[in-house]
Amino acid sequence: IMTKIGITGAAGRMGRRIAALAIEGEQFDVVAAMDIAGHAEMGKDIGELAGVGAFGVALDTELADTPDVVIDFSLPEGTMRWLPICREKGIAMVIGTTGLTESQRAEIADAASEIPIVHAANMSVGVNVLLKVLGDVAAALGPDYDIEVSETHHRFKQDAPSGTAIALARSICDGIGKEYGEVAVLGRGGTCPRNPGEIGMHALRVGDTVGEHTVHFGNLGETVTIGHSAHTRDTFVRGALRAADWLNGKPAGLYDMQDVLGLR
Repeated sequence: IMTKIGITGAAGRMGRRIAALAIEGEQFDVVAAMDIAGHAEMGKDIGELAGVGAFGVALDTELADTPDVVIDFSLPEGTMRWLPICREKGIAMVIGTTGLTESQRAEIADAASEIPIVHAANMSVGVNVLLKVLGDVAAALGPDYDIEVSETHHRFKQDAPSGTAIALARSICDGIGKEYGEVAVLGRGGTCPRNPGEIGMHALRVGDTVGEHTVHFGNLGETVTIGHSAHTRDTFVRGALRAADWLNGKPAGLYDMQDVLGLR
């Protein structure tokens, strides 16, 4: 049975690739494609926007059909628009939007009491393996190792540091018993000697870089470097589609990619 999906932010870079891979595959039926009112591509065929030929579903501002799962890679305001709609209609959600506030994350968690939601800062299999092991690495190395997290993305990315960088730092914090908000330092400038126990967070925005994340652990004798590079957005798209297929039919609850991949 094909999983029926709706795509928000469907005219964006991620939305178009989700549509393309879903249409080209055989386990998904794209029944709705949404974006913000006034978008230049409004009303156009999502298959043509995705570069795979006419498909028969037009870009719309409203949810014209009832999918099994809505895949949301939009902006925080887009996620907050579609969350109550999906909750009311009983539609599951895969949310990959980053830059959400704590209160917005709390709204997602509250909605998950009634609908199943996969919420993850990064849908990549490789990144989620890192999220699984980084806490153990940090705990094993111990407090003598300085920790720095750097990330590079394309010039159009709107939030910094990236949601993935924050997730990596939170995974480290879980492993060493710290709170992210207490130890994270966003960039540095001027005269600012490094304080023991802090985690430096650094964001670069360069050209069309898809996504690179590096975690550095270093003491006065050695450095351990763990990194991940995404070569194409399709890495995240395949993960999101895998999450949508996994989520279809699941009970209400807040899940992440660790659940989808069986890493928890």
